Amino acid sequence: MQLNTPFTPPQRLLLGPGPSNAAPTVLEALGKPLLGHLDPVFVGMMEEIKAMLREVFQTKNEMTFPVSGTGSAGMEFCFVNLIEPGDEVLIGVNGVFGTRMCDVAERCGAVVHRVESPWGEIIHPEQIKTALKDIKPKLVAIVHAETSTGALTPLEEISRAVHEAGALFLVDTVTSLGGCPVKVDEWQIDAIYSGTQKCLSCPPGLAPVSLSPAALEIATSRKTKVQSWYLDVNFLAAYWGETRVYHHTAPISMNYALHESLRLILNEGLEARWKRHEANHQRLKAGLSELGLGIASQEGHQLWQLNAVTVPDGVSESEIREALLNDYSIEVGAGLGPLKGKVWRVGLMGESSQSEHVDRFLDAMKTLLKK
Repeated sequence: MQLNTPFTPPQRLLLGPGPSNAAPTVLEALGKPLLGHLDPVFVGMMEEIKAMLREVFQTKNEMTFPVSGTGSAGMEFCFVNLIEPGDEVLIGVNGVFGTRMCDVAERCGAVVHRVESPWGEIIHPEQIKTALKDIKPKLVAIVHAETSTGALTPLEEISRAVHEAGALFLVDTVTSLGGCPVKVDEWQIDAIYSGTQKCLSCPPGLAPVSLSPAALEIATSRKTKVQSWYLDVNFLAAYWGETRVYHHTAPISMNYALHESLRLILNEGLEARWKRHEANHQRLKAGLSELGLGIASQEGHQLWQLNAVTVPDGVSESEIREALLNDYSIEVGAGLGPLKGKVWRVGLMGESSQSEHVDRFLDAMKTLLKK
Protein backbone atom coordinates (compact mmCIF):
# COMPACT_ATOMS: atom_id res chain seq x y z
CA MET A 1 0.00 0.00 0.00
CA GLN A 2 1.38 3.37 -1.04
CA LEU A 3 0.01 6.08 1.21
CA ASN A 4 1.38 9.01 -0.77
CA THR A 5 -0.58 8.40 -3.98
CA PRO A 6 -3.92 10.13 -4.73
CA PHE A 7 -7.03 8.05 -4.24
CA THR A 8 -8.97 7.32 -7.43
CA PRO A 9 -12.35 5.64 -6.89
CA PRO A 10 -13.70 3.28 -9.54
CA GLN A 11 -16.68 4.29 -11.66
CA ARG A 12 -19.78 2.60 -10.23
CA LEU A 13 -23.40 2.56 -11.26
CA LEU A 14 -25.01 3.09 -7.86
CA LEU A 15 -28.27 1.12 -7.80
CA GLY A 16 -28.31 0.39 -4.10
CA PRO A 17 -30.26 1.99 -1.24
CA GLY A 18 -27.99 5.06 -1.39
CA PRO A 19 -26.01 6.99 -2.20
CA SER A 20 -27.20 7.50 -5.76
CA ASN A 21 -25.07 8.80 -8.59
CA ALA A 22 -24.70 12.58 -8.70
CA ALA A 23 -24.95 14.72 -11.82
CA PRO A 24 -21.60 16.00 -13.18
CA THR A 25 -22.49 19.60 -12.31
CA VAL A 26 -23.21 18.59 -8.69
CA LEU A 27 -19.76 17.02 -8.43
CA GLU A 28 -18.23 20.09 -10.07
CA ALA A 29 -19.90 22.28 -7.45
CA LEU A 30 -17.94 20.48 -4.73
CA GLY A 31 -14.69 21.75 -6.26
CA LYS A 32 -15.61 25.43 -6.28
CA PRO A 33 -13.54 27.88 -4.16
CA LEU A 34 -14.36 27.91 -0.46
CA LEU A 35 -16.03 30.87 1.19
CA GLY A 36 -16.39 31.67 4.85
CA HIS A 37 -19.62 30.34 6.32
CA LEU A 38 -20.71 33.89 7.21
CA ASP A 39 -19.54 35.45 3.95
CA PRO A 40 -22.39 37.57 2.51
CA VAL A 41 -22.19 35.67 -0.78
CA PHE A 42 -22.51 32.32 1.02
CA VAL A 43 -25.35 33.71 3.15
CA GLY A 44 -27.16 34.71 -0.04
CA MET A 45 -26.79 31.17 -1.35
CA MET A 46 -28.21 29.83 1.93
CA GLU A 47 -31.38 31.83 1.27
CA GLU A 48 -31.65 30.29 -2.19
CA ILE A 49 -31.24 26.79 -0.73
CA LYS A 50 -34.04 27.46 1.77
CA ALA A 51 -36.34 28.74 -0.97
CA MET A 52 -35.66 25.76 -3.23
CA LEU A 53 -36.13 23.30 -0.36
CA ARG A 54 -39.53 24.83 0.38
CA GLU A 55 -40.52 24.16 -3.23
CA VAL A 56 -39.28 20.55 -3.11
CA PHE A 57 -41.00 19.94 0.25
CA GLN A 58 -44.12 21.73 -1.08
CA THR A 59 -44.33 23.95 1.98
CA LYS A 60 -44.37 27.58 3.07
CA ASN A 61 -42.71 26.73 6.40
CA GLU A 62 -40.10 29.38 7.15
CA MET A 63 -38.17 26.89 9.30
CA THR A 64 -36.91 24.83 6.35
CA PHE A 65 -33.17 24.29 5.92
CA PRO A 66 -30.49 21.57 5.71
CA VAL A 67 -29.04 20.26 8.99
CA SER A 68 -25.30 19.61 8.83
CA GLY A 69 -25.30 15.80 9.02
CA THR A 70 -26.79 12.81 7.24
CA GLY A 71 -30.45 11.74 7.22
CA SER A 72 -30.13 10.22 10.68
CA ALA A 73 -29.14 13.66 11.98
CA GLY A 74 -32.43 14.91 10.52
CA MET A 75 -34.24 12.19 12.44
CA GLU A 76 -32.51 13.17 15.68
CA PHE A 77 -33.15 16.87 14.99
CA CYS A 78 -36.90 16.30 14.86
CA PHE A 79 -37.08 14.12 17.96
CA VAL A 80 -34.70 16.04 20.23
CA ASN A 81 -36.45 19.33 19.54
CA LEU A 82 -40.02 18.10 19.93
CA ILE A 83 -39.73 15.51 22.71
CA GLU A 84 -39.16 16.12 26.41
CA PRO A 85 -38.66 13.40 29.05
CA GLY A 86 -41.93 11.63 29.81
CA ASP A 87 -43.69 12.59 26.58
CA GLU A 88 -45.68 9.82 24.92
CA VAL A 89 -45.04 9.11 21.24
CA LEU A 90 -46.57 6.66 18.79
CA ILE A 91 -44.29 5.27 16.08
CA GLY A 92 -45.10 3.09 13.08
CA VAL A 93 -42.57 0.29 12.71
CA ASN A 94 -42.37 -1.74 9.49
CA GLY A 95 -38.63 -1.87 8.94
CA VAL A 96 -35.21 -0.67 10.05
CA PHE A 97 -35.94 3.03 10.16
CA GLY A 98 -39.14 2.86 12.18
CA THR A 99 -37.11 0.82 14.65
CA ARG A 100 -34.41 3.49 14.65
CA MET A 101 -37.05 6.14 15.36
CA CYS A 102 -38.06 4.22 18.48
CA ASP A 103 -34.46 4.08 19.68
CA VAL A 104 -33.94 7.82 19.15
CA ALA A 105 -37.22 8.69 20.88
CA GLU A 106 -36.36 6.50 23.87
CA ARG A 107 -32.99 8.24 24.17
CA CYS A 108 -34.93 11.52 24.44
CA GLY A 109 -36.79 10.08 27.43
CA ALA A 110 -40.04 9.44 25.58
CA VAL A 111 -42.56 6.76 26.45
CA VAL A 112 -42.69 4.93 23.12
CA HIS A 113 -45.75 3.07 21.81
CA ARG A 114 -45.23 1.01 18.66
CA VAL A 115 -47.66 0.15 15.87
CA GLU A 116 -46.11 -2.65 13.86
CA SER A 117 -46.61 -4.20 10.43
CA PRO A 118 -44.68 -7.08 8.88
CA TRP A 119 -41.57 -5.99 6.97
CA GLY A 120 -42.58 -5.17 3.41
CA GLU A 121 -46.08 -3.99 4.35
CA ILE A 122 -47.32 -0.48 5.06
CA ILE A 123 -48.57 1.06 8.28
CA HIS A 124 -52.35 1.13 7.82
CA PRO A 125 -54.42 4.14 8.94
CA GLU A 126 -56.72 1.86 10.96
CA GLN A 127 -53.74 0.71 13.03
CA ILE A 128 -52.97 4.30 13.99
CA LYS A 129 -56.63 5.12 14.67
CA THR A 130 -56.99 2.09 16.94
CA ALA A 131 -53.85 3.00 18.88
CA LEU A 132 -55.03 6.60 19.30
CA LYS A 133 -58.17 5.38 21.09
CA ASP A 134 -56.01 4.15 23.98
CA ILE A 135 -53.29 6.80 24.21
CA LYS A 136 -52.93 10.55 23.71
CA PRO A 137 -49.40 10.98 22.36
CA LYS A 138 -47.64 14.27 21.83
CA LEU A 139 -46.32 13.06 18.50
CA VAL A 140 -46.96 10.34 15.91
CA ALA A 141 -44.07 9.34 13.62
CA ILE A 142 -44.18 7.42 10.34
CA VAL A 143 -41.55 6.39 7.79
CA HIS A 144 -43.02 7.41 4.44
CA ALA A 145 -40.70 5.28 2.31
CA GLU A 146 -39.15 2.41 4.26
CA THR A 147 -35.73 1.98 2.64
CA SER A 148 -35.19 -1.44 4.16
CA THR A 149 -38.26 -2.97 2.48
CA GLY A 150 -39.42 -0.75 -0.40
CA ALA A 151 -42.87 -0.10 1.10
CA LEU A 152 -44.53 3.32 0.66
CA THR A 153 -47.04 4.18 3.40
CA PRO A 154 -49.81 6.63 2.34
CA LEU A 155 -49.92 9.59 4.72
CA GLU A 156 -53.06 11.66 4.23
CA GLU A 157 -55.55 9.57 6.21
CA ILE A 158 -53.00 8.97 8.96
CA SER A 159 -52.34 12.71 9.15
CA ARG A 160 -56.04 13.46 9.64
CA ALA A 161 -56.28 10.93 12.45
CA VAL A 162 -53.16 12.32 14.14
CA HIS A 163 -54.41 15.90 14.11
CA GLU A 164 -57.90 14.89 15.27
CA ALA A 165 -56.13 13.38 18.28
CA GLY A 166 -54.31 16.66 18.92
CA ALA A 167 -50.83 15.29 18.18
CA LEU A 168 -47.96 16.45 15.98
CA PHE A 169 -47.21 14.46 12.82
CA LEU A 170 -43.55 13.62 12.09
CA VAL A 171 -42.49 11.96 8.83
CA ASP A 172 -39.26 10.38 7.50
CA THR A 173 -38.86 11.17 3.78
CA VAL A 174 -35.21 10.21 3.40
CA THR A 175 -35.94 8.02 0.37
CA SER A 176 -39.13 9.64 -0.91
CA LEU A 177 -38.22 13.34 -1.21
CA GLY A 178 -37.57 14.22 -4.84
CA GLY A 179 -38.66 10.84 -6.17
CA CYS A 180 -42.40 10.69 -5.46
CA PRO A 181 -45.00 13.14 -4.14
CA VAL A 182 -44.18 14.70 -0.76
CA LYS A 183 -46.61 17.51 0.11
CA VAL A 184 -45.88 18.93 3.53
CA ASP A 185 -48.56 21.61 3.69
CA GLU A 186 -51.32 19.70 1.91
CA TRP A 187 -50.75 16.63 4.09
CA GLN A 188 -50.35 18.74 7.27
CA ILE A 189 -46.97 17.34 8.23
CA ASP A 190 -45.56 19.13 11.29
CA ALA A 191 -41.98 17.85 11.22
CA ILE A 192 -40.16 16.25 8.32
CA TYR A 193 -36.63 15.27 7.45
CA SER A 194 -34.77 13.80 4.52
CA GLY A 195 -31.23 13.16 3.24
CA THR A 196 -29.30 14.52 0.30
CA GLN A 197 -27.86 11.28 -1.07
CA LYS A 198 -30.94 9.53 -2.41
CA CYS A 199 -33.47 11.12 -4.78
CA LEU A 200 -31.84 14.54 -4.43
CA SER A 201 -28.70 12.99 -5.99
CA CYS A 202 -26.24 14.93 -3.89
CA PRO A 203 -23.41 13.39 -1.82
CA PRO A 204 -24.38 12.37 1.73
CA GLY A 205 -23.78 14.95 4.42
CA LEU A 206 -26.84 17.20 4.76
CA ALA A 207 -30.35 16.51 6.08
CA PRO A 208 -33.12 18.80 4.79
CA VAL A 209 -35.71 19.45 7.51
CA SER A 210 -38.88 21.49 7.89
CA LEU A 211 -40.96 22.38 10.95
CA SER A 212 -44.50 23.75 10.89
CA PRO A 213 -45.32 26.79 13.04
CA ALA A 214 -47.02 24.45 15.53
CA ALA A 215 -43.92 22.26 15.80
CA LEU A 216 -41.64 25.28 16.10
CA GLU A 217 -43.81 26.63 18.92
CA ILE A 218 -43.34 23.34 20.78
CA ALA A 219 -39.57 23.48 20.26
CA THR A 220 -39.22 27.09 21.40
CA SER A 221 -41.43 26.82 24.49
CA ARG A 222 -39.89 23.73 26.07
CA LYS A 223 -39.57 23.31 29.83
CA THR A 224 -36.21 21.56 29.46
CA LYS A 225 -33.19 22.17 27.28
CA VAL A 226 -32.99 20.34 23.97
CA GLN A 227 -31.01 17.14 24.54
CA SER A 228 -28.54 18.01 21.75
CA TRP A 229 -26.71 21.33 21.68
CA TYR A 230 -25.66 20.80 18.06
CA LEU A 231 -29.19 20.05 16.81
CA ASP A 232 -31.07 22.61 18.93
CA VAL A 233 -33.38 24.49 16.56
CA ASN A 234 -33.33 27.45 18.92
CA PHE A 235 -29.68 27.96 17.94
CA LEU A 236 -29.95 26.78 14.34
CA ALA A 237 -32.87 29.13 13.67
CA ALA A 238 -30.61 32.06 14.50
CA TYR A 239 -27.89 30.78 12.17
CA TRP A 240 -30.23 30.05 9.24
CA GLY A 241 -32.50 33.01 10.00
CA GLU A 242 -32.05 36.73 9.55
CA THR A 243 -29.58 37.32 12.38
CA ARG A 244 -26.94 34.78 11.19
CA VAL A 245 -25.61 34.18 14.70
CA TYR A 246 -22.58 31.88 14.60
CA HIS A 247 -23.43 28.34 15.60
CA HIS A 248 -21.14 25.97 13.70
CA THR A 249 -19.02 25.98 10.55
CA ALA A 250 -21.37 24.76 7.85
CA PRO A 251 -20.03 22.27 5.29
CA ILE A 252 -19.49 24.89 2.60
CA SER A 253 -18.87 22.59 -0.36
CA MET A 254 -21.80 20.33 0.51
CA ASN A 255 -24.10 23.32 0.45
CA TYR A 256 -22.75 24.23 -2.99
CA ALA A 257 -23.62 20.71 -4.12
CA LEU A 258 -27.10 20.80 -2.57
CA HIS A 259 -27.79 24.16 -4.24
CA GLU A 260 -26.92 22.65 -7.63
CA SER A 261 -28.90 19.45 -7.05
CA LEU A 262 -32.00 21.42 -6.05
CA ARG A 263 -31.58 23.67 -9.09
CA LEU A 264 -31.53 20.59 -11.34
CA ILE A 265 -34.63 19.15 -9.65
CA LEU A 266 -36.65 22.31 -10.10
CA ASN A 267 -35.46 22.71 -13.69
CA GLU A 268 -36.70 19.19 -14.43
CA GLY A 269 -39.94 19.89 -12.56
CA LEU A 270 -41.28 17.90 -9.63
CA GLU A 271 -44.14 16.29 -11.56
CA ALA A 272 -41.81 15.24 -14.40
CA ARG A 273 -39.28 13.88 -11.92
CA TRP A 274 -41.92 11.83 -10.12
CA LYS A 275 -43.15 10.43 -13.45
CA ARG A 276 -39.59 9.48 -14.43
CA HIS A 277 -39.13 7.50 -11.21
CA GLU A 278 -42.46 5.75 -11.69
CA ALA A 279 -41.70 4.87 -15.32
CA ASN A 280 -38.32 3.37 -14.49
CA HIS A 281 -39.83 1.37 -11.62
CA GLN A 282 -42.38 -0.07 -14.03
CA ARG A 283 -39.64 -0.79 -16.59
CA LEU A 284 -37.65 -2.65 -13.94
CA LYS A 285 -40.71 -4.55 -12.72
CA ALA A 286 -41.56 -5.71 -16.26
CA GLY A 287 -37.98 -6.80 -16.89
CA LEU A 288 -37.82 -8.67 -13.59
CA SER A 289 -41.03 -10.51 -14.47
CA GLU A 290 -39.43 -11.75 -17.70
CA LEU A 291 -36.57 -13.13 -15.59
CA GLY A 292 -39.00 -14.87 -13.24
CA LEU A 293 -38.32 -12.38 -10.43
CA GLY A 294 -40.73 -10.33 -8.35
CA ILE A 295 -40.79 -7.58 -5.75
CA ALA A 296 -41.25 -8.50 -2.12
CA SER A 297 -43.00 -5.38 -0.83
CA GLN A 298 -46.78 -5.03 -0.63
CA GLU A 299 -48.53 -4.87 -3.99
CA GLY A 300 -50.09 -1.47 -4.59
CA HIS A 301 -47.64 0.21 -2.19
CA GLN A 302 -44.31 -0.54 -3.82
CA LEU A 303 -41.82 2.27 -3.71
CA TRP A 304 -40.64 3.45 -7.14
CA GLN A 305 -37.21 4.45 -5.83
CA LEU A 306 -36.29 1.32 -3.89
CA ASN A 307 -37.21 -2.15 -5.14
CA ALA A 308 -36.87 -5.18 -2.87
CA VAL A 309 -36.25 -7.85 -5.51
CA THR A 310 -36.97 -11.39 -4.32
CA VAL A 311 -34.05 -13.82 -4.47
CA PRO A 312 -35.18 -17.09 -6.15
CA ASP A 313 -34.71 -20.44 -4.42
CA GLY A 314 -31.28 -21.96 -4.92
CA VAL A 315 -29.60 -18.64 -5.75
CA SER A 316 -26.98 -17.07 -3.49
CA GLU A 317 -27.97 -13.46 -2.83
CA SER A 318 -24.43 -12.45 -1.89
CA GLU A 319 -22.75 -14.14 -4.87
CA ILE A 320 -24.99 -12.34 -7.37
CA ARG A 321 -24.52 -9.03 -5.59
CA GLU A 322 -20.74 -9.43 -5.50
CA ALA A 323 -20.63 -10.41 -9.17
CA LEU A 324 -22.68 -7.35 -10.10
CA LEU A 325 -20.13 -5.18 -8.32
CA ASN A 326 -16.95 -6.93 -9.41
CA ASP A 327 -17.86 -7.89 -12.98
CA TYR A 328 -20.31 -5.15 -13.97
CA SER A 329 -19.44 -2.31 -11.55
CA ILE A 330 -23.11 -2.15 -10.47
CA GLU A 331 -23.87 -1.71 -6.78
CA VAL A 332 -27.11 -3.05 -5.28
CA GLY A 333 -27.95 -3.50 -1.62
CA ALA A 334 -28.44 -6.54 0.55
CA GLY A 335 -31.58 -7.26 2.54
CA LEU A 336 -31.72 -6.25 6.21
CA GLY A 337 -33.31 -7.86 9.25
CA PRO A 338 -35.88 -10.55 8.33
CA LEU A 339 -35.16 -9.90 4.63
CA LYS A 340 -31.42 -10.61 4.90
CA GLY A 341 -30.45 -13.07 2.16
CA LYS A 342 -33.99 -12.93 0.72
CA VAL A 343 -33.92 -9.75 -1.38
CA TRP A 344 -31.67 -7.48 -3.37
CA ARG A 345 -32.45 -3.81 -2.71
CA VAL A 346 -32.31 -2.11 -6.10
CA GLY A 347 -32.41 1.67 -5.96
CA LEU A 348 -33.58 3.84 -8.84
CA MET A 349 -33.08 7.20 -7.23
CA GLY A 350 -32.50 10.63 -8.71
CA GLU A 351 -29.69 10.61 -11.26
CA SER A 352 -29.52 6.80 -11.05
CA SER A 353 -33.14 6.46 -12.20
CA GLN A 354 -32.56 6.22 -15.96
CA SER A 355 -33.99 3.72 -18.44
CA GLU A 356 -30.50 2.76 -19.68
CA HIS A 357 -29.47 1.97 -16.11
CA VAL A 358 -32.49 -0.30 -15.69
CA ASP A 359 -31.60 -2.13 -18.90
CA ARG A 360 -27.95 -2.46 -17.89
CA PHE A 361 -28.94 -4.02 -14.58
CA LEU A 362 -31.45 -6.40 -16.19
CA ASP A 363 -28.93 -7.54 -18.82
CA ALA A 364 -26.37 -8.27 -16.11
CA MET A 365 -28.90 -10.17 -14.03
CA LYS A 366 -29.99 -12.25 -17.03
CA THR A 367 -26.40 -13.35 -17.60
CA LEU A 368 -25.65 -14.02 -13.94
CA LEU A 369 -28.83 -16.00 -13.29
CA LYS A 370 -28.10 -18.22 -16.31
CA LYS A 371 -24.75 -19.08 -14.76
